[in-house]
Amino acid sequence: MVKIAPSILSADFTNLGREVESVSSGDLLHFDVMDGVFVPNISFGLPVLKALRPVTALPLDVHLMITRPLNFVERFCDLGADIVTVHAEADEPDRIREALLRIKARGKRAGLSIKPATPVSACEPYAGLLDNILIMAVEPGFGGQSFMENAPEKIAQAAALVRRWGVDCDIEVDGGVNRETARLCREAGATVLVAGSHIFKAPDRAEEIRLLRGI
Repeated sequence: MVKIAPSILSADFTNLGREVESVSSGDLLHFDVMDGVFVPNISFGLPVLKALRPVTALPLDVHLMITRPLNFVERFCDLGADIVTVHAEADEPDRIREALLRIKARGKRAGLSIKPATPVSACEPYAGLLDNILIMAVEPGFGGQSFMENAPEKIAQAAALVRRWGVDCDIEVDGGVNRETARLCREAGATVLVAGSHIFKAPDRAEEIRLLRGI
């Protein structure tokens, strides 16, 4: 069954603890870190992660939309991240490889994300290192964008790549996920769906999470 990762980027930050509790029926808690350089927005970082770790039992799925992630991955791991995903486009390949190795050395799941214009083949150099491939179905940086039409094809390509590698690796999708696009993602082979505004604007968040799973 597909896993659902509510994204706190869309939560009410004046009541963050209660907001996190309201989505506790999810499988992961998605945590978008933006630096205003790699993407044209700034979100939150290490202090918020540290504050959240004691108040939720959900695995923390940290998505680093930052330049030079190698400088930060170990700190996110040490403060309670369970999954740390870096962008293929955020640094030179050898430094991205080292970032993934350091995440795994901390006993955490390592992920690689690709922007909409980046081909799935960009994941190939990291075969054997990845526990997660994150397909961006919108341009990273802001919540509430519309799902891109080419996303299901890229999801299917990533799923085929993982089958060829013969490894246990999630295919995660972030951006524009709602009931209809969630169905397209599931059919294409996605195993994790990130949803922010769609869940946090729902009158019944637990029910919306159930519907996104397709059950």
